Amino acid sequence: MNRAPRLLALATLLAGLVLPSPAGAQTVVKLATLVPEGSVWHRILADQAAEWQRISNGRVELRLYPGGVAGDDPDMVRKMRVGQFQAAAVTAEGLSEIDEAFRIFQIPLFFDSVDELFHVIERLEPMLRQRLEARGFTLINWGYAGWVYLYSKRPIRSIDDLRAQKLFLWGGEERSMRILRSQGFQPVGLAATDIMMALQTGMIDVLATAPLAALSLQWFRTTPYQLDEGLAPFLGATIMTRQAFNSLPQQDRQALLEAAARAGRRYRDEIPQHEQRAGEEMRQRGLTITSIAPEARASWRATAQTLSNAYRGALVPPDVFDAAVRARDEFRRMTPAGTAR
Repeated sequence: MNRAPRLLALATLLAGLVLPSPAGAQTVVKLATLVPEGSVWHRILADQAAEWQRISNGRVELRLYPGGVAGDDPDMVRKMRVGQFQAAAVTAEGLSEIDEAFRIFQIPLFFDSVDELFHVIERLEPMLRQRLEARGFTLINWGYAGWVYLYSKRPIRSIDDLRAQKLFLWGGEERSMRILRSQGFQPVGLAATDIMMALQTGMIDVLATAPLAALSLQWFRTTPYQLDEGLAPFLGATIMTRQAFNSLPQQDRQALLEAAARAGRRYRDEIPQHEQRAGEEMRQRGLTITSIAPEARASWRATAQTLSNAYRGALVPPDVFDAAVRARDEFRRMTPAGTAR
């Protein structure tokens, strides 16, 4: 049998698989996220998707999969690695699945204000971008979801009140569990998608989250107390696999990044207003605000400092931790004491 025609057909097929796409062909970027559909975060993402479509004249479609349909943040990162999704809007927890440097944004009471946070981000961004790139991911923009507070089934007015309740811990990272247990806490490791079930069944009694998330996902209904002491920023980012980013039409990339940067600024500018309204709405529905008792404040701060010291090296690379402290202290030297969040 003459094999030449069959070999020629096979060669033609393979050539078709590796030739570049024709000019004007559409690139679909599937983006997964936990943000609820219809929320302010989702609207900003949807606007960014529409802007990418317009800028690229239809060459790039940013297709959104909100509401955790792709799983928790760690699930999304895993699915990006195998090519099931090309992008994700994730929290610092998801970013930490890629590089532990991002755990710096999860340390309790490490930051005092949004301005301080973004000053540190500005100083650390070149290093953080490089660390992501080294692991096959590209930073598209930063996301901001407000400030994290404690929502609990019973009032919290001291560090011992917190120790007495079972605390949600994202994903059950074992080193975090050990650090928290060493300070007398009761962490319970779960996926974020399991929080409501865990609250309803008594698996957890308290979680740290932003007001907008507590309202949007109705967690406050089973945690009717909010501590007025902000713990940390609820920071995240939109990321793409480096392979997917490099597949974007070269003539569009810079304009797409500029549009993403504008979307990132919208999070910072718009979220605080929505956060305030969310707090007011939850209070109208029965949420009670509690405060740390004056006599308990010193031990509250001391425990936070102990946790911060324990994170250095164990969870956050020392060079990243030290760079963040330098940038934070630089901001505090430049800023009057008592600047509002």
